Amino acid sequence: MAEDLGAELGPDRSLHLVDDDEVFVKRLARAMEKRGFIPETAESVAAGKALAQARPPAYAVVDLRLEDGNGLDVVEVLREKRPDCRIVVLTGYGAIATAVAAVKIGAVDYLSKPADANEVTNALLSRSDVLPEPPENPMSADRVRWEHIQRIYEMCDRNVSETARRLNMHRRTLQRILAKRSPK
Repeated sequence: MAEDLGAELGPDRSLHLVDDDEVFVKRLARAMEKRGFIPETAESVAAGKALAQARPPAYAVVDLRLEDGNGLDVVEVLREKRPDCRIVVLTGYGAIATAVAAVKIGAVDYLSKPADANEVTNALLSRSDVLPEPPENPMSADRVRWEHIQRIYEMCDRNVSETARRLNMHRRTLQRILAKRSPK
């Protein structure tokens, strides 16, 4: 498959992967290397910024939510250092507001986790203005509700009491929802 992508990738195949999920980022790095990319990884905003400053890549995949901050800070540094960098923002907390923010500051696409290497590759290399196909498995109503709660929670700077007030929900009910894994 790497030979097939060679022409599409071009001469610079550098790829930065910035994600605090160590297992995921290592697995994605191996898969992207098999596709012809030359990946480097970082597991924090600080490390991602430093890597972008030192060696601006042709391609980047950045997680939105990292332990030490927001991945969009890394996207801004990448844009500043290398305006032609093709950036895809990945997140487990997909929301329209964050997708719009990511695209406004220069990301070419926004993917929800779990995204596989094929989806990431397609997003990095897509050059057309053709609308993407609708998803085969759209989000369930429970997942849409969960995503909405997560978006409001983030807007309130992860303040449970303020989020509960805005959602007109009891604080303990909200805490139970936030403690659970996201629905499928």
